[in-house]
Amino acid sequence: MNLLTIAIKSIRQRLLASSLTGLSVALGVALMVAVLVINGVIGRMFSQSGSGYDLIIGPKGSDLQLVLSSIYRVSPPIENLPWRFYTQIRERRDIEHAIPIALGDTTEEGGFPIVGTIPQYFGVEYAHGRKFLVKGDFLQGTWDAVIGAEVARKNGWDVGSKFRMIHGGQDDHVHDEQFTVRGILKRTGTPNDRSVFVHLDGFFQIDGHGKPLEEAINREADFFGVSPETVREWYGDDLAHAEEEEADGHDHDHAHDHEVLDAQKEVTSILVVMKTRNNNPLTRTTGSLMLKNELKEGFQAQGVNPIEVMRRLMDNLVGNVRLALLYLTGLIIAVSGIGIFVSIYNSMADRKREIAIMRALGARRQTVFSVILAESILLCLGGGLFGLLLGHGLVFAAAPLVEARSGLLIDPFAFEPIELVLFPVLIVLASLIGFLPGLTAYRTDVADALSN
Repeated sequence: MNLLTIAIKSIRQRLLASSLTGLSVALGVALMVAVLVINGVIGRMFSQSGSGYDLIIGPKGSDLQLVLSSIYRVSPPIENLPWRFYTQIRERRDIEHAIPIALGDTTEEGGFPIVGTIPQYFGVEYAHGRKFLVKGDFLQGTWDAVIGAEVARKNGWDVGSKFRMIHGGQDDHVHDEQFTVRGILKRTGTPNDRSVFVHLDGFFQIDGHGKPLEEAINREADFFGVSPETVREWYGDDLAHAEEEEADGHDHDHAHDHEVLDAQKEVTSILVVMKTRNNNPLTRTTGSLMLKNELKEGFQAQGVNPIEVMRRLMDNLVGNVRLALLYLTGLIIAVSGIGIFVSIYNSMADRKREIAIMRALGARRQTVFSVILAESILLCLGGGLFGLLLGHGLVFAAAPLVEARSGLLIDPFAFEPIELVLFPVLIVLASLIGFLPGLTAYRTDVADALSN
């Protein structure tokens, strides 16, 4: 009979006490595993989801809200930018891609965020080295749509499905226009999985998505700091044509009946990729900093780096919460270890005769010491293994709840390499716990124990 078998039989003799002490270790490990996995998944998602873009340009306001709305689509947009401002950004020579997006509406079924954009959106890497893959086609026609993998799964949509959208989150205002699904994105593990992308031309032509003409002119005049007359000069022929049609009885405030004028168009934000010069990736960083500072000097818009913003959020808020939870779970594991120590140490008084008999049958002091140490290690490792499974079970169960409440996608099968460090730590903890009871067993006097 080897040491492991003896240790297992000894644990079985005190099954209730051993199970409770092992369970306390399992709960501590489960909580720590859940914290590590969820933090790792969210950290990777926050760092990767916006890493394909050097800057997000949006209205002045909260940089965090701009990133959360434009990239993660979990926050309402700040305000909108005039279409003319987007065209100015697009024509800059230091910019490789300037992709407009328009937000605010949701799908009638499922409430998924609608993103009005251009086909070029899918030509830019959504994360470093990762490109969009699609079943079907990307955006082509005015009323085409591409949906994320999670949208397709939850709504049961496929290529050819048609849908309508709710205006600005108002449940009682459903647009009459329908979009047709032309493509389904392969799963990316980013907010794109739960987004619906429609062609920007179709988005503008929906009733209520183009500003009333006079309001648009005044808005643009305020934005650029010019007079309304100057704005009218910018759009001279278009406005004259629009006014002629209006005089003939046409209503240009209804975008689905007429081509929307550029003056009436607006975008939520602009996703920017800077040009790389001389094959040096650092020139993208330098260019984005220069553009960011240039925008900061004006009063029209702001440019933010999505990774910097989310890293600040992770460090200042999420990081502190995670650290507090890790300290708490570490304390729980330490208390569990003390429980194992108390359980084994208290059992030594009842086991003196058992130890004496083992010694009388030829067991050496080192063997008895090793049996007690093996019990401690088995309890810690057994509790740790069960806690590992329990922790991943918690993540698996919590993933859909987190998604439903926050819109963040968490891989239920995620695994963090740092979890493997728990087991060497548990072995060291078990060795410390079992040392004193093992030393007591080592010093047990055979004759005295048998006579008592």
